[in-house]
Formats: sequence, C-alpha cells, structure tokens
Amino acid sequence: MAVTLNAKEQGLAAASVYHNGDVLTMAGDKPVVAAAVVEKNGSIVFIGELDEAKKHAGSDAAYVDLAGATLMPGFIEPHLHPSLAAVMLQNEIIAPYDWKLPSGVKRGVTGQEGFRRRITESIAENAQPDEIYFIWGFHQLWHGSLSREALNQIAGDQPVGVIHRSFHEIYLNDAAIGQLGIIEEDFAANPQVNWEKGHFYEGGWLALVPTMAPAMLQPEKYLQGLAVMSQILQKNGITTIAEPGFPSSNFELEFALLKSEMENEPPYDVYLIPSGTQLYAMKGGNKEAMAFIEGLAISDDFRTKNIRFLPKQVKLFADGAIYSQLMQMVDGYTDGHEGEWMTPLPLFAEQVKMYWDNGYKIHVHANGDLGQQMVIYNVSRLQKDNPRADHRFTLHHMGYFTAAMADQMAAIGMEASVNPYYLWALADKYAEHGLGNKRAENLVALKLLVEREIPLSFHSDFSMAPVEPLTLAWTAVNRTTSQGTKMSQDQRISVYDALRAITIDAARALNLEAEIGSLETGKVANFTILAENPLNVDSMRLKDVEVKAVVHRGALHYNSRR
Repeated sequence: MAVTLNAKEQGLAAASVYHNGDVLTMAGDKPVVAAAVVEKNGSIVFIGELDEAKKHAGSDAAYVDLAGATLMPGFIEPHLHPSLAAVMLQNEIIAPYDWKLPSGVKRGVTGQEGFRRRITESIAENAQPDEIYFIWGFHQLWHGSLSREALNQIAGDQPVGVIHRSFHEIYLNDAAIGQLGIIEEDFAANPQVNWEKGHFYEGGWLALVPTMAPAMLQPEKYLQGLAVMSQILQKNGITTIAEPGFPSSNFELEFALLKSEMENEPPYDVYLIPSGTQLYAMKGGNKEAMAFIEGLAISDDFRTKNIRFLPKQVKLFADGAIYSQLMQMVDGYTDGHEGEWMTPLPLFAEQVKMYWDNGYKIHVHANGDLGQQMVIYNVSRLQKDNPRADHRFTLHHMGYFTAAMADQMAAIGMEASVNPYYLWALADKYAEHGLGNKRAENLVALKLLVEREIPLSFHSDFSMAPVEPLTLAWTAVNRTTSQGTKMSQDQRISVYDALRAITIDAARALNLEAEIGSLETGKVANFTILAENPLNVDSMRLKDVEVKAVVHRGALHYNSRR
C-alpha cells in the first residue's frame, strides 16, 4: 500500500480515500464490493465508485492506494478479558499447544512427565522467592494429574500457582497458600474447593480471586501484559474489543490499569459489560449490584474516549468451563464425573429475572447442553410472563447444543456468541474422554444456528482461543481439528457468514451495529486491510491471510513496513 499526501502532510486534509483494491462492505446478506471508501474526521462519508469518491473527498484529500489489498470493516472481538490477557501474557505459558506471541512462540507440551519437567525448569529459571510464580495452561487430559503435594515436591518453598487452561481453576502449593494467608476454614462451606489438593475451581476460583488480586494485579507486570495484548490485537486486525464480565477481581484497580494502557491510544476501543455475578458478591446483593451498574454508563469516572461501559447490559454465569469438562451435560460424561454450576440455580433465576424485568440485554456464559437448556427455560418463562421485543438475550460459548435447542432459541429471539476454536482444540481428545464421538464431533454446530437465522458472532474469550478472528472463522468454515480430523462437515458454514460473525454480527452482539461492523455512510471509520480477499482464497488458507494494517477512527496503522 502507498499513501499519496498533499495538504494532508501538513495536517490540513479533511478526508482520506482508500482505493485500488476490494472494499468489502459486509453490509447485507450477500457480499458487496465497492471501489473506494472515503473517511473524514474518523467517519465514513462515502462508499462507491472512485470518481464519485473523489468528489466527496475534496481537493485536499489523502489517497491510500490499496495496491490490490482488501479493505473491510475492522474486526470486532465481542468477548475478550483484558484482565486474563494481562495475567496470562505477563506470566509463564505452558499449554498443550503452541501460543504465538510478539516475543516468539511458547511451545506446547503434552504428557505428565514433559509438563512437570517444563514447569520445574521454568520455576528454577524464572521464579522470585518473594512472589507467587503463576503458570498458565495446565490441562489434565494432556498433562496428567496435579496436586498441592506434587507442586510442593517440584517447587519446595517457592510459592507457585498453576492456572488451568480454562482460567476457571488453580492449584496452589503450601508456600502459595501461606503467602496468600488463607486457611481451610475460609472455604469450608465451598463445595468447589479441594483443600487437600490445593485445588480451587469454578465457585472456588471466584471466591479465591479477590484474595489473589494483589499478586495477580501487580501494576508494572500487569501493564506489560496489557501492552502485549495491544500488539496482538493490532496484528490480528481488531479495532474493537468488549469484555463481558468486568471486573475479574478488583474493580477500581483493573479499571485504572486498563485506563493507563488505553491512554497510550492503541488502535482499538474497549467496551465493558459488568459482571452481575461478581458484583453480586462485591456489593452484597443483586439489587445493590444493579444499582451500581446503573451508574457506570453515565459516570465520567468510568468513561474515557476509548473505554465505555455499555448501558443496560450485564453478564451472568450458568455452568462450568468446557476446558475443565465441568459444563453441565444432559447425558453426563462417559467416565461418570459430573459438571458444575457456576451460579446456584435459585440465585441464577433471581438474577436473570431482575435484569430481564429492568430491560437489560443479558449475556450468559453457558457451555453444556444442560447448562444452555437451563438458560433457555428461564428465558422462555420470562418471555411468557413479561414479553420483551428485541431483547437480544445472548448465550456465550455454546460448546455443545442440539437442533431442538436451536429451534427454541429462534422461537424466543435468543442470540449466540460462540467460540468455534473449541472444536479445533478439544474435539479429538473429548471424543476419547468424557463426551464420546458423537457429541465431540458436533461441538459448536454452527450450521444449526445459521439455518435458523439466529444472529451469530464469534469470540476468542481470550485466552480460551488465540485472539485471531480469521482463525475463528477458519475453524467454523472448515471444521478441522488440531489433529487434522474433519468433524461433522455438514455443520460447516460459508466464509461470508463467518466474516459476518467477526464484523457486523459481532457489533450486533454489543448493540453497536449502528456504529461499527460494516462499511456504511455515517459509521465509524474502523477498517481492517488484508493482503487478499478472504472470499477468494482457498478456505484452508483463510487463517493465514495477512493483516497488513488497521484504520482506527480514521487513523492508519501499518503492521509491517510499507
């Protein structure tokens, strides 16, 4: 790409014209390609033929020659957790698969012996005696068993916390437990804590997180993690992110640190959706949580030019994590273990009714078919008792569901935000352990949703998947696993539908489709510029299409040398 400047180089030009490539608008049910798009003062003022674009741009415009590249709306990540990203990216990563980072690749490891050797080496080389050393990425199906005693043997007096791949669990050794100052009696009433094993999961994890916050949110390291996150977002073409479920542990500190990173003006915006579940505990009740939430979207204390709380939106939690195999399944698990509820069912029913009756768009974390069915039942009951038009109630993640459930969702106006990466990462292993072939092959069966015209967005839930929208789209289009297995090919969706899920339908998931997500006059000038048109490449190459640059609110940011 090349930029031709006249008055623009003195900062006098009011418009930029992008041309000489495919301008993929993502407006409509079928692909529409224009010749040029004009940006002025951070907004789109024209889309169409180049001759007309020149008239709208004016004589002092800058011209950006795409040189055959494809420009499309900026990618949107509607479910990403900066707090988890900051923790993960500042600490050690030892996971089943490779993780690509700006600093290099963190190689994956499998097998108990290999995993324990790697964490032993990492602790010896990097841990500081006076700090808890966190390691993220453990998964029992790849790495075998883990326990407090095993970590005691490996780490000795060094405090260590091994965070599960799901980010819903942690194992602590004696030294870490001592440093945190927790005792068994603190968790005696919590059924999701195995004190003997030093294992805190789901509700146990949520109960522990506020105590761990000072260790996990050390400002200097946390900001380093956020800075790496910003690099990854730009590299992958993302101009908007949303966190459904703010805060993770400490509202004021997490917001202050996020604000500090965003003062560097990275090329993306952040939208926050409060966690009704976490704030219930922090504020002492559901009504108190909602009262606090009501003030966030209008408070100048929690709004900047690139951070905003979305009004009348809330995040709740149903069943456990799919990575932990603690999602609630109708037919249970092949090995006989049971799933978990993140929120006790009576409390969930109380929460969802309160927010529904007060006109909220509700986002719910739900993974297993039983977990989702419970949520669908609640929405059906609420819609009957207190009908709402265009409520946009959205299920998030949706690891495994059925055609009958999709029918129910369509009938009551529910929407879907899913993580297609589950299939790539988990299907082969879960076919052997826990789910069996049929259910594993039909993880995130997206055609069921597309056929019923259920609005569908994709998310990474970073770090549950790499924050790579084209990788998510690739998985949905090809349904190929990490082992190269082709799963339920009848559930593949089209490339265009997959691109909608990372642009205009991702905007809809946040109630922002009037502002971003497609190239239309009056919308924000957020663009992603790709080396190739993703509609024209072989579907197996979709994830490898290069992101050359992003345009954020009219400002062009290259990923590499021009």
